[in-house]
Amino acid sequence: MNKTKLKKVLGFLTLCLVLVGFIGFVEKQSQLKTYEGLEIDLEAVSGVYFVEEKEVEQIISSAFPELKAGLPATEVPLAAVEKRLAGHPFIKSVQASIEQKGILKVSIQQHEPIARIARPMAADGYITTEGLIIPTSPTYTSRVLILEGAYAEQLMDQGSVNAMPELMPLIQFITKDEFWSAQVTELEINKKDDIRLHQQVGKQVIEFGDAHDFESKFKRIDVLYQEILPRKGWNAYERISVKFKNQIVCE
Repeated sequence: MNKTKLKKVLGFLTLCLVLVGFIGFVEKQSQLKTYEGLEIDLEAVSGVYFVEEKEVEQIISSAFPELKAGLPATEVPLAAVEKRLAGHPFIKSVQASIEQKGILKVSIQQHEPIARIARPMAADGYITTEGLIIPTSPTYTSRVLILEGAYAEQLMDQGSVNAMPELMPLIQFITKDEFWSAQVTELEINKKDDIRLHQQVGKQVIEFGDAHDFESKFKRIDVLYQEILPRKGWNAYERISVKFKNQIVCE
């Protein structure tokens, strides 16, 4: 073996020894690291905290009494902490990790309500942006689109809007549009094909039909607002319907 090859082999062996030593050092430091406290990183939803830091701290301290200063970091039950907090109705995702100084950092993302199911004889519920239905918060109220009616109550009992997947695009369309989100105050859902719009301005309840082809229906309602009602008066008709294709029925 010539000198050049020998140098390369020795250099490679030296690098391996350094790497092994470094890994051993890191592992030893990790074993020596201890739990030193809790840090909650909580992301607000539209400036609102449906879950509060104190509540999260209480859940962790109650469920994991072994979390005391000096506990070896390797014994901190990260997966169990995540699983316990993920069971909270307002927590969308949670990630737990041990930081460099032994701090248990818990990062939490909340569910975002996009609509509220109002029930006269039972507790209300929020529909999240993912289509889940969760309880309302005793601490905060989110100003969102209201849903009422027999079928809306059925969805509440099922825990999601999966039985009516066409509903979410309709809700998202209304809530993301500046004008419609202000004008449409409530969706009355009696059946899948019997949705009625309650308006901020105008006494009529608009018969919308089902949630399909909603963009075309809103275009017709826009024609109603722009061309018909300004001439006839906002309260000139008792009944307005756009549930039939390419039609506006005013009576």
